[in-house]
Amino acid sequence: MELRQLRIDNLRLFDHVEFEPATGWNLFLGANGAGKTSVLEAAFLLSHGRSFRTSLRDALVRRGATGYSVFGELAGAGDTPVRRVGLARSGGGLDARLEGEPVTAGELMRHAAVLCFEPGSHELISGPSEERRRFLDWGVFHVEHDFLSIWRRYQRALKQRNALLRAEPSPSALDAWDHELAQAAMPLVDMRRRYFGLLAPLMTELLSGLLRELGVARLRFEAGFDAESSFEDVLAVQRGRDLARGHTSSGPHRADWSVSFERAPRREHLSRGQEKLCAFAAVMAQARLFERISGAWPILCLDDLASEVDADHQARIVASVAASTAQVLVTGTQEPEAVARLDKAVTRFHVEQGHVTRLL
Repeated sequence: MELRQLRIDNLRLFDHVEFEPATGWNLFLGANGAGKTSVLEAAFLLSHGRSFRTSLRDALVRRGATGYSVFGELAGAGDTPVRRVGLARSGGGLDARLEGEPVTAGELMRHAAVLCFEPGSHELISGPSEERRRFLDWGVFHVEHDFLSIWRRYQRALKQRNALLRAEPSPSALDAWDHELAQAAMPLVDMRRRYFGLLAPLMTELLSGLLRELGVARLRFEAGFDAESSFEDVLAVQRGRDLARGHTSSGPHRADWSVSFERAPRREHLSRGQEKLCAFAAVMAQARLFERISGAWPILCLDDLASEVDADHQARIVASVAASTAQVLVTGTQEPEAVARLDKAVTRFHVEQGHVTRLL
């Protein structure tokens, strides 16, 4: 997959900017606060419908504006036609467009695949389980055609059951929603488990090169409940506790995955830099799996590569990415030495206060 054109309006510092990224490596250089990360953020929005920097939607809108928009031209693998995709937010609504026609955000995101490794990526390892579920579900979404409808069915049933738990329901009413929740839960668990089974070996291979000093890596998927039992039975056993708490305490909405090592069996044993390297392994494994299944690499973003990653590991990260044929977007206040040593063409851009200029 390749981003042929990117246009940004009223996003953070940008009033209006448009440019054409090159095939291969693109390096965005500029001072802190110049808007380099916002370029990557714009591309990421087309793929995820959200920022990797903040959950506050209003924080993305340029001061004085009422909304933002991002437009891109995306080329897929082989003879796949170029797709024109766009995403805009005005007021409380999100407007997604494919070839100029309105579509759901989910439909738009099937045509855009962007993965990002950035200074906050350590949260994928050390942060709340929601981050790891979101990461996992993005991959499942691009593999399992029915994932989104099943996920939505589960979320609707969960919302209804939680509302009942707070309203002193009759046992028969809860029985009905327990059954519906269980019916939606099992396909969701199966999809996540299948995907994680494909992802884990790729991630383990990457970790063996990035953190070899920690010994063998072990990855574990957790369904969010005792998957050896019927989920409907689990809900029945936990009903009293759920009624007392007013919410459903077990289920796929509590799913998680973890990584541990022979010499670092607990997550707390990892330094911030090691957490970031684990996160890179996860992102790169997901990119490799996407290419293996779809035949096209996702666009890869490396934001502020030098942040808490030493020169040796920067070189390993760049070498891993360079072994792919992905289009790469990199930011930095100065050119990372590992990028400067690449035997590939690197197109450089200067970013300064809302302007992006291609350098000769």
